Amino acid sequence: MERSIAARSPIGSLDILWRPFEAAAGLTRDSFQAIARHRRLRVALLAMLVALPLFAGGWLELRKSSFVAVEHVHVRGLEGPQAQAIEAALDGAASHMSTLAVNPAALRAAVASFPVVRSVSAIPSFPHGLRIEVSEQLPVAALTIAGQRTALAADGVVLGPGLITGSLPALSEGQGIVPQVGRHVQGASLLAELAILGAEPKPLARFDARVFTGSKGEGLTVAMRDGLLVYFGDATRPHAKWLSLARVLADPSSAGATYIDVRVPERPAAGFSSASALTESTDSTGATGSTGASATAPEATVAELAAKLTESTNGEPAATTAGGATSTAGASPEPQATSEAEASSATAGTGAGEAESTSGSGESTSSGESESSAGTGSTGG
Repeated sequence: MERSIAARSPIGSLDILWRPFEAAAGLTRDSFQAIARHRRLRVALLAMLVALPLFAGGWLELRKSSFVAVEHVHVRGLEGPQAQAIEAALDGAASHMSTLAVNPAALRAAVASFPVVRSVSAIPSFPHGLRIEVSEQLPVAALTIAGQRTALAADGVVLGPGLITGSLPALSEGQGIVPQVGRHVQGASLLAELAILGAEPKPLARFDARVFTGSKGEGLTVAMRDGLLVYFGDATRPHAKWLSLARVLADPSSAGATYIDVRVPERPAAGFSSASALTESTDSTGATGSTGASATAPEATVAELAAKLTESTNGEPAATTAGGATSTAGASPEPQATSEAEASSATAGTGAGEAESTSGSGESTSSGESESSAGTGSTGG
């Protein structure tokens, strides 16, 4: 049986493609005919055509009018040394705006000369209010490169020499040249030091002198202005390590310590010199302290930390101190045998790790060193 296959006509294909356009043309024709037959519809259409430009023009005029002009500017998030200058720049830029026409780009341009400003956002409050949120990157350290000093933020952003103050701790001198303001510094060790300083509680920050890498295995070390050394090891878990240090400093039994080791924050160790260990005295609570003149945190710092520990520990009692830390008499600490992972797993469900404590009044060793108990129990952050 034979089949005859008819050739497809090109005209038929064109007809299929034309059908949608023909339908749209018919719909338009019917619409115009309906408008021509109904007078009210014609009037409504003409009124809409006239009102649209007027409405658009009125909206543009309203956005620029005094009815919605920005009159009350509230700037939040500023606390650095340039706070007043930054707020004045933002006020000046916002005074040319309205709550219906906020220009974030103009606000960012107004503070472009302030490297401490990380970001700016604005929230209008109709009819005359504008709230501006500023995120800062404050200086945490001073770096010297080839004789030039510059301030650095915690994330490594160069803030320039204009933000250097006497309270900023010094970092190890770097190599090369100082990067331009706004750029990031390079180097893993330098960034680790900045990360440690960036997590430091504010009550302690003004007592830092310098940050360096220890030569006897202590790792990252923060030297306080009164001579106390704090061994961090590395930049991991910085908040937990600072909190562990704060609790040790808030414990009276840590007075006279020459160093505090928080490499494992659940098990801090306070070290005392041999001369200090020989003058140990026991207080009324039974905790062993030291009457030596070795460095520790100033009393004002301890009082501030005690007042702020509740907030820092998410509601835990501020009276919880860092007693129970292993306390040794000597110049340098031995590395902790327990890793951070083991200490964390051992304290899961309680939120705090119990530190080792030595019992008794102190046991003499062959080298003449003695151990003293540092208090009652330490919690990790």
